[in-house]
Amino acid sequence: MKGTIWLIPVTLGGDNYMDVIPGKALDITRRLRHFIVEDLRSARRYLRLIDKKFPIDDCVFYELNEHSVESEVVNFLEPVLNGHDMGVMSEAGLPGIADPGAKVISAAHIKKIAVSPLSGPSSIIMALIASGMNGQNFSFNGYLPVKPAERAARLRQLEKRAQEGYSQIFMEAPYRNQAMLESILATCNNNALLCIAADITLPGESIKTMKISEWKMDVPALKNRPVIFVLQ
Repeated sequence: MKGTIWLIPVTLGGDNYMDVIPGKALDITRRLRHFIVEDLRSARRYLRLIDKKFPIDDCVFYELNEHSVESEVVNFLEPVLNGHDMGVMSEAGLPGIADPGAKVISAAHIKKIAVSPLSGPSSIIMALIASGMNGQNFSFNGYLPVKPAERAARLRQLEKRAQEGYSQIFMEAPYRNQAMLESILATCNNNALLCIAADITLPGESIKTMKISEWKMDVPALKNRPVIFVLQ
């Protein structure tokens, strides 16, 4: 009999796991001994956070990232095919969204393995619902180009889609957030709405939606803070 792939939520940072992770998810995570993780160190740190006596040394970890090849990912599922339950963990939030976990989830479906998602924080969805923007029609665009000219061209594309009624969600590496904001303010129409959702679920949480013209008069410091941008 095959095991189950559990999609494990983790915090978006910080130690307040009891505030953001449901009890059922914690119970299931604590009983698992096989994990596919985006980052080994952060996964171990999270497991010890939710259970100081978690038997890390008794666990088997498979690291899944953007460099993992398809044949390797299929091999990760061997314990599940032999009857063991397994957890898939992102570095932050839910696996499978802006996260390489989708690779193993897709492979699990091909192998007819049961996949069960557990509820938890998703910065992408939380930013959208707190933005006041269109939650009926929206697109998540992941990371935009790094080069300024290419990033500006992509922002113009997203702004056009936003004007058609589709909320546009995107993100950037924390250390490049200030450059991203500068590009947005320099590229987008003054009447466009921008939500900046920073530090979601963390003590410094700030979620504000204003027109581009208003942001130009009150530019926040975003460097090294986790941020989701929503444009409409």
